[in-house]
Amino acid sequence: MSIIKEIFTPFNNLVELPDKVDLDSLFKEFYDRLVYFSVQFVKDKDQAQDLVQDSFIKYWNQREMVTPNKIAIKNFLYSTVRNASLNVIRHEKVKEGYVQQQGGAEPEEPPVIDAIIAAEVISKIHAAVQSLPESHRQISVMGYFDGKKNNEIADELNMSVNTVKKQKQKALQLLRMKLEPEMFVLFFILLVDVFS
Repeated sequence: MSIIKEIFTPFNNLVELPDKVDLDSLFKEFYDRLVYFSVQFVKDKDQAQDLVQDSFIKYWNQREMVTPNKIAIKNFLYSTVRNASLNVIRHEKVKEGYVQQQGGAEPEEPPVIDAIIAAEVISKIHAAVQSLPESHRQISVMGYFDGKKNNEIADELNMSVNTVKKQKQKALQLLRMKLEPEMFVLFFILLVDVFS
């Protein structure tokens, strides 16, 4: 199933009763992807984390007004984070004198659907990497996300460079099995962005 279809699945098995929807499980499921989503707007991880936390508080305070199923809650959270992020952008533009310089033009916002899809993709890749066996996961994170060379990883973990290479190769094989083909390709695209 493509990522776009997965985001827009019908209400089939996702309906939950109000007493089964708790803030802790919602936070664990959506926090990281919402932070990534907000960062694409505000370009500041700390500020994005604050906005996402505020959106969970807003949801919790208004939960009686939101249909008690994951799709409705997810939509509410994404909308709240998007609006808060855009408000931050507008506020920053006002502080910088943007409104006066541009004659009142609205700040340009990135396409929202692209930001949602990117957040969902990152979430799935993160989950796949986290599900790797400990040694493969640690070497993958160090090599692919931290940008360390094989010899640096070998020195840090007190192992041979060949072991590091084999572990990375095995991790890629496991990721290929865990991720859908388009996700695996996107994983490599993200790596290119990180190292360029």
